[in-house]
Amino acid sequence: MSKSTSAHILTEGGSQNPPSPPKSFSHEYNSDSQSAELGPDQRKRSWRSYIWDTLDKSPEERRFLFKLDAVILTLASLGYFIKYLDQVNITNAFVSGMKEDLKLFGNELNYVQTCWTVGYVIGEIPSNLLLTRIRPSIWIPACEVVWAVLTVLLAKCKTTTQVYVLRFFIGLAESVFYPGMQYIIGSWYRKDELAKRSCIFHASGAIGTMFSGYLMAAVHKNLAGVGGFKGWQWLFIIDTVISLPIAISGFFLMPDLPEITNAWYFSEDEIALAKERMHLEGRATRAPYTKAKFKKIFSSWHIYLLTALYIFFNNGNGASSQPAFQLWLKSKGHSITEVNTYPTITAAITVITTLIYAWTSDTVFRGARWPPIVFSGLVNIMIYSSLAAWNIPDGWKWACFLLAGFGGGISGLTFAWGHEICGDDNEERALVTGAMNEMAYVIQAWLPLLVWKQVEAPVYHKGYMTSIFIAVAMIATAFSIRFLHHKERAWKLTRQEQNA
Repeated sequence: MSKSTSAHILTEGGSQNPPSPPKSFSHEYNSDSQSAELGPDQRKRSWRSYIWDTLDKSPEERRFLFKLDAVILTLASLGYFIKYLDQVNITNAFVSGMKEDLKLFGNELNYVQTCWTVGYVIGEIPSNLLLTRIRPSIWIPACEVVWAVLTVLLAKCKTTTQVYVLRFFIGLAESVFYPGMQYIIGSWYRKDELAKRSCIFHASGAIGTMFSGYLMAAVHKNLAGVGGFKGWQWLFIIDTVISLPIAISGFFLMPDLPEITNAWYFSEDEIALAKERMHLEGRATRAPYTKAKFKKIFSSWHIYLLTALYIFFNNGNGASSQPAFQLWLKSKGHSITEVNTYPTITAAITVITTLIYAWTSDTVFRGARWPPIVFSGLVNIMIYSSLAAWNIPDGWKWACFLLAGFGGGISGLTFAWGHEICGDDNEERALVTGAMNEMAYVIQAWLPLLVWKQVEAPVYHKGYMTSIFIAVAMIATAFSIRFLHHKERAWKLTRQEQNA
């Protein structure tokens, strides 16, 4: 792409005038869109863009987005896949012999999960703030390597204390990945592109959960006893073998942010295009942290309500995030293979609904993020009301555990909403998205110890009742954010008109 072509694509008016969006950047936004209309050419979207948004863009922008998707979506999805693989493997190991071998007959599984969560919480916000100062291509892959190496050490644990310590440091290392990659995705993509990428990224975590179940079943059948290791020990070894190459590739492929990237696969014109796309989107670049900036951030509703929304999402899906399904299956006498593989159906449903939520949000709901969030909350109310009653037919109980996958697919949408709401302040965006994940896991550090106790499995009455109240609170918070965001954008528009 020549310099002159790039300049035309980016500004259509030369450097002497403020940049105006080209035709290839024009998209219709509804009242839920943060961005104002982006130029005079407000063409209707063709049916092709409802399948994939790049199909309506210029050849130059399509070529750039193809490269960007190939790198960011691959690194993000594979990285989140191994994060979940190395995070949920403890549950698969627990129901596959680790419980008996290490004599974990009390609430030790709760404590192991809490140790991971405490490490995750401690590392969350510092890691996300460091991403605004350290190249993500260094920081994120380094943390991936650390947690992969720590995972293999779990295979040699002989005591619960050793497991607690290792899980703490694994959580500490993993804390950077999800909010960090969401921050990077939000730094490269525009509003009409953001939800699909965020949700594809999030879906890879559910795929990691599925794969961990299949992997545990396979190693239990084929590797138990080989080399003197039990099946659950082989799970940790193989997880590390899978994780390390993916982690190391990030050092060479991660593109950092548009304003500092030196990725070898982008031309100078494509980097200029990336910067202009974010300029047209109103997405701010990096700036210093100041007292005034912190005051602005903490006096706004953004950080409080967006954080509350993610807290409710993250802690309201116990039927899938806790080993409720697995322990119920085990209590019914199912084999180790069945206990590990049947719950993967729930994860598969999460993958499917995650993608449906993303596409409908960007197309049917024209950029609105709240409808899928409210829908998932309503599904949660239905299934957790049934499970709280518990004395229901086994067929309906099966259905409830499987339908729990509907509640796990909105994480990407909540982060996309956060990026859009905080898009005009880079540091606020980093801090708010970090706080969303951070505080969700602060709650997760202690809530399961109260309502998801291992000794109360598989009934978990308190856990299911709590999930009902959380679903109601999530729906109310989503409507509150929608109302305040509308009000805020109307105020900004009025102010812009007055200034003009």
